[in-house]
Amino acid sequence: MLDPEERAQELRNLPNWSYEDNAIVRSFAFPDFVGAMVFVNRVADMAEQVGHHPDIDIRYNRVRIALSTHSAGGVTAADISLARQIAALIPD
Repeated sequence: MLDPEERAQELRNLPNWSYEDNAIVRSFAFPDFVGAMVFVNRVADMAEQVGHHPDIDIRYNRVRIALSTHSAGGVTAADISLARQIAALIPD
């Protein structure tokens, strides 16, 4: 698990991600439900490839991703890596 200083340093390099409830989180907005679902399916494919699965909340055209390694009790390098991959899908 990353210590608070390591986590803060990593978050500085992940625009629009924040730390909430022992996870790193980001919300994304899309033009419509279909766009949101296309994004979610891409995230699901990536997560399955690396064997690390985020919590995903879908509300019509808004998607909230939360990453935490439950077995480690918090945010790990695996969460940061997947956040980078997810962020690369949607340029800031």
